[in-house]
Amino acid sequence: MQLIPVLDLARGAAVQARAGKRARYLPAESALTPGVIGDPLALLQAYREVLDARECYVADLDAIQGGDVQRDLLRALQRGAAGCGLLVDAGITDAAEATGMLAVGVERVVVGLETLGAFEDLAAIVAAAGSERVVFSLDLRLGHPVLRPARRDQGGPPATAVDLASRAVAAGVRTVLVLDVARVGTGGGVDLGLLEVLRRRFPSERLLAGGGVGGRRDLDRIRDTGCDGVLVATALHTGRVGAADALALAAPASTPSSASTSR
Repeated sequence: MQLIPVLDLARGAAVQARAGKRARYLPAESALTPGVIGDPLALLQAYREVLDARECYVADLDAIQGGDVQRDLLRALQRGAAGCGLLVDAGITDAAEATGMLAVGVERVVVGLETLGAFEDLAAIVAAAGSERVVFSLDLRLGHPVLRPARRDQGGPPATAVDLASRAVAAGVRTVLVLDVARVGTGGGVDLGLLEVLRRRFPSERLLAGGGVGGRRDLDRIRDTGCDGVLVATALHTGRVGAADALALAAPASTPSSASTSR
């Protein structure tokens, strides 16, 4: 399983995300960049050099909340990525925005449930960008799907997380990220049961998880569900997860779990 470090960007700075309360996010102080606070380029360099990261998840919180895309900063990060592919969530809602983001040079665009208007839009994004370059972020808050207001007002029984993931895969997505924003930065762990259900339902798709990793034990439990990658930020900044953990996580498990062998 791959460890994917996270950069949360707000107003040009790398911030420390916690429990989805974005107005309270402060510039990130990280054990990986001692003495340097809130510098996204320095953090990305540390992710590459210390963790040997092959991918980095980047959330443009300004754009996700309806503001302008931090395009100049994303370009600077792309120039400094040096072989570390960027997975960028910049509030993308249509195919033109997706292809525009790919033109910046990022490896994959992340389309979040939080900002998605309709699954027809997701299908159009996949058609324009290619299925391997689109990640669907199943945005949750304590297990409940986070929907745009227009989608919440559509009536009918609320869709479950598994239903929404199924619709994304039907739209052509081949990578699904399960991200519970209320768990982010809390160290409270991820929803292992949901990951197991999604792994069984979608044995061929790439499955990623994020939100709530507190330490090495959480990483091992997530790997045991058959997950392909895990997003980590706070545990890296505090030093509870480090380079040795990333290396061990990438190594083949000595005893395959029932979840992974069923794939």
